[in-house]
Amino acid sequence: MRNPARTASLYGRTAFRVFARGRRRGVEDRLVFVVGSPRSGTTFVAGAIGGQPGFVDLGEVLPLKAEIPELASLPTDTAARRLRAILERVRLLGLVRGTRAVEQTPETAFLVEAARLAYPHARVVHVVRDGRDVVCSLLERGWLSPGRTDSDDARLGFGPHVRFWVEEERRDEFPRVSDATRAAWMWRRYLSAARGHDGSFELRYESLAADPEASARDVAAFLGSDHRPLAEGFAEVHARSVGRWREELTPEQLADFEGEAGRLLRELGYSEA
Repeated sequence: MRNPARTASLYGRTAFRVFARGRRRGVEDRLVFVVGSPRSGTTFVAGAIGGQPGFVDLGEVLPLKAEIPELASLPTDTAARRLRAILERVRLLGLVRGTRAVEQTPETAFLVEAARLAYPHARVVHVVRDGRDVVCSLLERGWLSPGRTDSDDARLGFGPHVRFWVEEERRDEFPRVSDATRAAWMWRRYLSAARGHDGSFELRYESLAADPEASARDVAAFLGSDHRPLAEGFAEVHARSVGRWREELTPEQLADFEGEAGRLLRELGYSEA
């Protein structure tokens, strides 16, 4: 059962964050959904897109994030109606319904079809990053570790407990494996959920770090926007974290990653060296 006070708090915090970032008349339905695994660069990419004239970055939409575990289990049309209701309420409260919104809640990766149904003119940017670098960052944060007993901004708990995205037949396994395996599991599930949808653009974080200008041109062409302000935002990318796994992951952690997500890594064309 939903907690009305908790729901109101999540809406209030999200609306306050986006309030007056940009106001235009009418209703703009060409939303941009930036999806991908946590710690893959989605926050950076969404911030750069949302910083362009005529766009607004909604950040992680907390009311939506809190409901995605339930929405992911619903029929696509039902999930689409509820997703749109949540986002339009946030946009209305934030006075940004006339501005092109950028939604970057990572768990929306599991609702891409619902998002496209809710907003037929939307664009989806899927940020893909080497899963080994993602695992380094997840281990650093400790979100899946037994020592974390707190929760995130949407009041979803950290720690090794089973999430909605864990396969039903493997739910007993998830709490017992290593932190590195759980992190690789998260990367694999989020990335697999977000891949291959019509109307999506795949942006490799490594390509962005190597040539921000070229990535800005490609993304702007996909969105139908001017590449120049996007290039300014992309120029702030941090390239030093690319390949960090070579120094930070132990042989045991690399073996755990390989066992859980090595096949997907190779499918994506990432080098093992």
